[in-house]
Formats: sequence, structure tokens, C-alpha cells
Amino acid sequence: MNFDALFQTQLDALKEEGNYRYFAELERSAGKFPKAANHVDGETRDVTVWCSNDYLGMGQNKMIIDAMCEAVQRTGTGAGGTRNISGTNHDHLLLEAELADLHGKEAALLFTSGYVSNWAALSCLGSRLANCVILSDAGNHASMIEGIRHSRAQKVLWKHNDVADLEAKLAALPANVPKIVAFESVYSMDGDISPMREIVEVAEKYGAMTYLDEVHAVGMYGPRGGGVSEREGLADRITLIEGTLGKAFGVVGGYITGSAALCDFIRSFASGFIFTTALPPAVAAAARASIVHLKQSSVEREQQQRQVARLREMLDRAGIPHMHNESHIIPVMIKDPVKTRMLADYLMEEWGIYVQPINYPTVPKGTERLRFTPSPLHTDADLAHLVEALSHLWKQCAISHAVA
Repeated sequence: MNFDALFQTQLDALKEEGNYRYFAELERSAGKFPKAANHVDGETRDVTVWCSNDYLGMGQNKMIIDAMCEAVQRTGTGAGGTRNISGTNHDHLLLEAELADLHGKEAALLFTSGYVSNWAALSCLGSRLANCVILSDAGNHASMIEGIRHSRAQKVLWKHNDVADLEAKLAALPANVPKIVAFESVYSMDGDISPMREIVEVAEKYGAMTYLDEVHAVGMYGPRGGGVSEREGLADRITLIEGTLGKAFGVVGGYITGSAALCDFIRSFASGFIFTTALPPAVAAAARASIVHLKQSSVEREQQQRQVARLREMLDRAGIPHMHNESHIIPVMIKDPVKTRMLADYLMEEWGIYVQPINYPTVPKGTERLRFTPSPLHTDADLAHLVEALSHLWKQCAISHAVA
């Protein structure tokens, strides 16, 4: 059997649909974010990155770079093993203490990525709690969906951000079964924010555990960067808060926080934690430095919020359709995979603007978009250049000015 032919047939179909993913080869330059070099056909060109999840530019922050370099010199490169077998380093424990403090919890547990932390924690909870039912928001991330699927627990979907539907489905379940309400704070593609207080209150009413994914909110919201749960004063009422070190904190890795018993439970039973090599100590040291800084500094958050608001105003004046939300994520709607890819290519080739097209299956078909994430390091001139480019291409490509 020709397996490569089978692979190629499906790849060709993906390309024909306009959903094949092409990766831009970038070279970040420390201290120059959001500028980067784009390597193409043996040459390089300077581009401005508009879709990075390094939301605050902390991955380029000299203080964070220095912290990582110091730790590499002090500890070497890798961790040397799993956390169970020689891989638990002092820097890991310092970071876990910092994360527990960030969310006002007793304990925290590190993972190699935010995807892994969701997958491992939800699969562990769902499989180890007898007769557990996980009520999952319909908009939850793939990592949460995979974790729930792997747990083999009963899964109940509730309509996205619909508290009445959540309550109806909680009320229909037996009172004596363990229930977990799993949801996010900021949803990464539409940029909408969950009605967190109402969700927590309904979960408490029915004795359900709350599992909150804050990956697109940590570092970004709250007086110390603890996320939407900190901003709303709800962190102490949420059972488990999951987050990432790879977005606003500018490094890599994921984590959960909660009670000491909960974190020890995940530590002891989650295969995604037990059987994988620990994060390098230098990564942990850099992440801790970033968290400590953002707990004390609101400058980055305030400047980022200013640039987000300014870009929204400029897009509105130019008649460029974008989804209105209360977060830092600005989806510009195209609604056609081929046009989305074409626009992204034009922006890169003609304007030096890099934004990745977002197509199915990341978003539903017919909702294809360009997803912009202004940072505090994007200048007003960068914003003006982006809106000028979009306005020009909108006319050139005859794209609708309607959002819905």
C-alpha cells in the first residue's frame, strides 16, 4: 500500500479548500519586537509581527533574557529527567510557589505546555473521579476537549457562555455524582470573555468543581496579572485555575493551581506530568522573573490596552469589520478561506505585515479571519501602517464591510 499517496490525497484536498497551513519562517531579534526577519527563498525581509501570543513582549524583555542566561550558567541547559527521576530543580519549586501566590492558591504544578496541562489535568480528574461528569463550554480549546475525551468521563456540552443552559444541564444530573464545569476566561479566536461570576455561582449551587483556563488572560488582566478571575475577585472561589507561561509571560510551559491536595492528586496520577521530561530550570527562572515583574508593574498592561483601543477606533473609522469584544484580541473577519490566505500573503509581500490566516478547523467554516494582537511595543506608526494596508486591500479585493 502506498501510504504517502494516501497522505498526499488528503493534503491536496486541504489545499484545494484553502485550509492548508503555510508557516512563515521568522527570526526574532532580541529587543526589536514586534519586528522580525522573514526568511523566504534564501533571502530575508523585515516584517512587523501582528499575531504573536507574546502579548506584552516579555519574551524580548532584557530582564527576562538576563534571568534565563544567569540560570543557564548556573544550572546548565536541560532538567535532566522527569520530575520524578532527578528532574525536580529548585527553580521549579520557586516558580510553582510564585504561581500559587499569583492565583491565591495553596499550590501549583508545572507542565511542559498549556496544552499538556489541560490535557493531563482534565484526563486525570475525569478518569480518577468515579462517575464524573464534565460539563464543557462549547467553545473550549482543543486541549480541553482532548483531555475530556481521553478521560472517558461523561461529557455534557453547554452552549457557549450560556449560563442558563449550563444550569439546566447541571440540574438534570444526579446530585451525588462528581461534576466539573470546564470553561475559559478569554476565548482566543473571538476574544470574548466568559460571564465568570454567573458560571461560578451556578456551579456552587450544584456542588460542582470549577476548572478555569486562563491562558489568554494571565499577565494581562487583574492588578497583578492574575487574569480575569483576579480582576473579578473570583480566584478564591474557583477550584482549579490553569494557565500558560508561553503567552503574556513570554517563555514556555503550562501550569495548574489549586489546593495542595488537588495539585498533589494531579502530580501523583496524571500521566502527562509523570512521564515527561521537566522544563529546563532556566525556563522556570525566566518565567518566574516575568511573573514577579508583572505582579508589580502595570505599565505593560496599560500601554497594551491603549494600543488595542486605538487600533479598534482606527479600524472602525476605516470601515474594516472586526469582532467587538472586551479583550485584547481583534479578529478581522474575512469569511472565506481563500481570500483570508490571499490577504495574509498580500500583507506580508507588499506591506511587510505578518498576520497568520485563521481557517477551519481552528474556527468554523464561514468565519475565517485575520487575528490581530497589538502589543505595548507596536507604535502608533505601526498601527497607522496596518490600517492603511487593510484599507487598500479591502478596496482591491472587494471584501464586505459587514461584521455579521
